[in-house]
Amino acid sequence: MEFERELIVLFDRVQLRYYGIILVVAMLVAANVAARLARRSGHDPEHIWGALTWGIIPAIVGARLWFVFFPPAALVDEGITTIWMLQNFFDMQQGAIAIWSGGLGIFGAVGGGLLGVLLYLRRNNLMPGPWLDIAAVALPVGQAIGRWANFVNQELYGTPTDLPWGITIDASSRVAPYRSLIDYPLDTGFHPLFLYESLWSLLGFLVLLNLHRRWQRRLPGDIFIAYVAFYCAGRFLLEFIRVEVVLINTLNVNQAIVGLLFLLAIALLFYRRRGGEEAFAARLAQAGEQERASRHAEEEMIAAREAAAERRRTQQQPLHKAIRSRIEKLRRRND
Repeated sequence: MEFERELIVLFDRVQLRYYGIILVVAMLVAANVAARLARRSGHDPEHIWGALTWGIIPAIVGARLWFVFFPPAALVDEGITTIWMLQNFFDMQQGAIAIWSGGLGIFGAVGGGLLGVLLYLRRNNLMPGPWLDIAAVALPVGQAIGRWANFVNQELYGTPTDLPWGITIDASSRVAPYRSLIDYPLDTGFHPLFLYESLWSLLGFLVLLNLHRRWQRRLPGDIFIAYVAFYCAGRFLLEFIRVEVVLINTLNVNQAIVGLLFLLAIALLFYRRRGGEEAFAARLAQAGEQERASRHAEEEMIAAREAAAERRRTQQQPLHKAIRSRIEKLRRRND
């Protein structure tokens, strides 16, 4: 076993990249948080793992597609455009398939994962709102951990800084104009953008968890909308010091998207409370009835699963008894 900066080499052939390991850990920790929150909220936590299996592949595909179709300006300047990545699809370093080299867009990941989760919820006749609220609390945990994968790949950093927590970046991992070792020596410090976003996500987890526990007069899905607003606010500000940006002409695409999503999320929260207190109380009552029906469906599914497990145990008992009897006969014969 050999340890390198970005990977572990096993048996001189198998490579395990820290990037992938960190992302897997992030997903598992977030899923465990969601499962505990689901159980505490009176839901079946098994649905968390079911939704994860439906969401993980679309999330990875969506994250990579976002990066391929919206590559950073620094890559475009080097000739690595969307067309190049598609034409060199199987290039192991920069091709469209090379997810292990980094290049996963958070917007594509959330969009793809959300699509998979919604399909799972629809298939199981579950009300989306309460489950999206649970996901909204758990997602920042995964993001807080997952951003450290960017640190390993040296791919999420900001402009140069003299602050004591600035990090150094290898020349090979820098983007223009910071590759000049004359203007920016190897000891130049850069803003640890991955750390800022990780801490922002951790703060988001604490805020959203508190809202989930204490915000009683809310509609299903309000926590998820609050998550969108919170994340977009932080991401909008961090884009000002990010060096790997996606540009169309001079427009920062990611900053424009998060700014728009923030405004839409805030507007949606107010819109859901339109019509005054009486109208909002009626929507709360209707949502309560829908959630009770959804919980009843969950209880029926749990009862059916337990009944099926009991039938399997009953069917296996004669077999187990026969095996124990046979073992006992063989033991007496040997004696």
